[in-house]
Amino acid sequence: MTSVRPKLKADIPKVITAWDVATGATVYQTADRNWSENIADAEVVVGEAADAALEAAQGDELRILDPYVMEVTADGEVTGRETLRETIRATGPTTHTEFHKAARGVVDA
Repeated sequence: MTSVRPKLKADIPKVITAWDVATGATVYQTADRNWSENIADAEVVVGEAADAALEAAQGDELRILDPYVMEVTADGEVTGRETLRETIRATGPTTHTEFHKAARGVVDA
């Protein structure tokens, strides 16, 4: 099952994001169809490639849950109508800095 998200036009750059089953961490699909906690590792896709990437993610739900496309810039930076939500997912919680991904050496967002 996937989340219902606003449909993004085919020419909008996207990445596929989900939750890691084992850890609950936010993960991003890489070009080799693996998963990384670091958004910088994510494959940026458009058009039919985005559809294929999401379909591949939906078939990988033993490792991940709730895959969906999120809007990014062509360089893979978080953007779009859900920028705040996706930035928090990419960098970690807003509670205490020790819980941020950067503090754990995962990502430099």
